[in-house]
Formats: sequence, C-alpha cells, structure tokens
Amino acid sequence: MENSQETKLGKKIKSLRTKLELSQDKFARKADVPYTTLTKIETGVIKKPSVFIMAKLAKTLGVAIENLIK
Repeated sequence: MENSQETKLGKKIKSLRTKLELSQDKFARKADVPYTTLTKIETGVIKKPSVFIMAKLAKTLGVAIENLIK
C-alpha cells in the first residue's frame, strides 16, 4: 500500500511537469534541485524526499506541497 503512495508522488510530479512542457533537466534547473534527485523521485527510487526538496518542486510546479502528497 505504501509503495503505491510513493509511486503516486513521482507520477504526479512527472504529470505536472509535462503539463508545463518542461524536460526533467529544465525543471530540475528551474526548481534548483539536482537532476538526479528529480529522476529518482519520479521513478520512485527516492521514496520520501525532504520537505526542502518538496517545497522547491511544489513552488516550481505552482502547487501546494499538500497537493503533491495527496
């Protein structure tokens, strides 16, 4: 059950990123997050990113952190 929640986070971030028509590289640069960190979150390798990283991603996507983790 927990695993689907973790995968859901990565899929949601990827979905929102692609709606903004940003590549992983451009989005990572814009969010000031390492590219490898972003790819690991999107693929579920990083299961629980730090609040600091989540805040940067949410701000760049234009959504609240709560919207990413629901």
